[in-house]
Parts: sequence; structure tokens; C-alpha cells
Amino acid sequence: MTVLGSRALNRATLARQLLLDRADVPVLDAVAHLCGLQAQEPQEPFVGLWSRLRAFAPAVLDDLLIRRHVVRTHLMRRTVHLLAADDVLGWRARHDAMLRQKVLGTYRRELDDVDLDELASAGRALMADGEARSAADMVRALATRWPAPGRRALGEMLVAALVPVAQTPPRGLWRAKAGVHNVLLSSWLGRDVDPPAPDGSDPVGQALVRRYLAAFGPATSSDLRAWCGLAGLPAAVAAVREELVTFRDEAGRELLDLPDAPRPDPDTPAPVRFLPAFDNAILGYQDRARIVDTAHRGLSVAGERVVLLDGRVAATWKAEADTVVVAPLRSLSPAERSAVAEQGQELSSFLSGRDSDRVRVVAAPG
Repeated sequence: MTVLGSRALNRATLARQLLLDRADVPVLDAVAHLCGLQAQEPQEPFVGLWSRLRAFAPAVLDDLLIRRHVVRTHLMRRTVHLLAADDVLGWRARHDAMLRQKVLGTYRRELDDVDLDELASAGRALMADGEARSAADMVRALATRWPAPGRRALGEMLVAALVPVAQTPPRGLWRAKAGVHNVLLSSWLGRDVDPPAPDGSDPVGQALVRRYLAAFGPATSSDLRAWCGLAGLPAAVAAVREELVTFRDEAGRELLDLPDAPRPDPDTPAPVRFLPAFDNAILGYQDRARIVDTAHRGLSVAGERVVLLDGRVAATWKAEADTVVVAPLRSLSPAERSAVAEQGQELSSFLSGRDSDRVRVVAAPG
């Protein structure tokens, strides 16, 4: 079986994630291809798409949110994602049990005496009027019926697990500062969430396997689980296995992939890319060694924005006033420093609406 080294996996990841060459595709198609973008920090998807698409205009994503073609909601790993509307409706039911378990993993004691099905019915009934509500609004309306659990536990269970909701604009619009207000997903999109297959088969799970590999492969089954948070996908993997090709990584683990998906030459040049906080190019794997050194594995989990040099995490960055500030994690060559500064200037211009292109690259750690 062919062994794919770390550099080969890196280049495949960059190609699938639209980070090797900026793509000339519509924004909605990019969001769908990427299986959504992690979006608990509302402005981060804009940087993620800017790094991946040619001539990306924030107004286009704003329009897609306002016109309800993309949606902000809890899904993979119980985190807020920006997803294509069709994907949310198609995938949500497959994630229901996981979402409940994730919330219970944090608040099990507080919710121990709560009938979750009854709470779900009450939450849906409350939201049936189509009014946008915060989690606090929902809890206040139901607290007399469920006074024992803490308000945070009740709100998390309602909004992140039991009641499929969409976060409404202006939350998530470019440069907008707005609190989270929720409406029923079915009301917002004008269609009910797709129900599970009645025959017990798992077409959604199988589709998730294919879609994940298209955006993240080659990858292990553990990587797939780390991305979506779903434990029940071995049967889906088994069902599509005949469609797939397999490799090994350098540790001997089996890698699954789509036969015709891009696997560029490991020596393909990789340009500088600035990634937003919690970017799935890093978080979409259990084993992140293909893109980040073990010593820096926690950076993205901690919400640090990172810079890719030769396809790997080599610096962090932040925006301070009108300046993009880059902090290298290692010494940079003059050519690398120049390439980082050039791309940082473009990012600074994007973030400031062309009012500034200032970038500052600080000294590398001694």
C-alpha cells in the first residue's frame, strides 16, 4: 500500500482546502465544498474565505446570509459553523444525538432530572411564532417550568442541541457587532430538517464521509470523527469503502480517500496563507501533524490566528488598529519574511477596507 508522507498529506490538504491556489468559484460553492467554516467568532469566516478565493468581497457573504442561502448554527462538534442552507437541513438530524451528548457532557448533573424530549417540545413550541430570541429569552420563558437547572445549562441544551435554530443577521455580517438571536431553522429556511432514513440506513452518514474526504482527505477514520464529532460513522465508512482508495501514513495508519481527488506532488510550492481563528484546515483532523508541529498544536484550539509558510504553521497574527502584526514561531529567512510581509499587507488592506496596508513582523523567539 502506498505510503503518503507528511509533505504529501500537507499538499493534499492545502489543495482540498483551497489554500494551494486561490479558487475562482462562487462563495456559496466554496462554503459547501469546505463543509462549512467554523464561525463561533463571527468575523473569522471572512478571513478564511479571503485566503481561499480570488477577489473575495465580504458583501457577497453578507448577501448570502441575509438571503438565507448560508446559515450560522451549531453543528459539527457542537460548535457554531457557517454552512450552506441545504447542508444544514440535510445534516442536522444526523447530528442530534451527538449534540445532546456534548451538552450533557458538560451539564449532566444540572440536567439529570430534565425530560429532554419534553424540553425540546416546549422549546419548539415557544419558537414557533418565528420571533428571534436570545438563549436568555428562551430560558426566561421556560424557567418557571424548569426552575432547577442553571440558566446556562438550560440555554445551552435548548439552543445548541434540542431546538434546531439559525442565528439571525446582523450577527455574522461583515464588521457587524450584534448579539446572538435565534429562530427555528425550519421557519428561517422555509423547510423542515430532513428526517432520518426510515429504513435504518445512513445515506447522510455516507454523504458526510464523501464530503469530508473531498475537503480534507486523505484522512483516517479518526480524523473524520474529530471533524464532525459523530461516533456512529464506521458503518457509513464500510458502506462506501468500495468507492474509496486507501493509503498509509508514515505511522502505518490507514488513510481513506476519493479516487479522483487531488493529491499534488509533495514538491508543489505552497504560498503564504493567513488563517483565521479555529480554521478547520487545522481543527478538521485528529492528527494535525500534516500542517502544524506538535509543539504548536494547541494554537488554533486556543483561538490563535496562524500563518502558513511552505504549508505549515510558522507564525501567529493579529490585527491591531490599522496594522496586521505577525509573530513568527521560528526564524524566518529574508525571502520568507518578505513573502509574509507582502501577504500581510494584502490582508491589512482587506481588513481595513483599503484604508491601510500596514504590517509589522516582530522578531522571532530567541
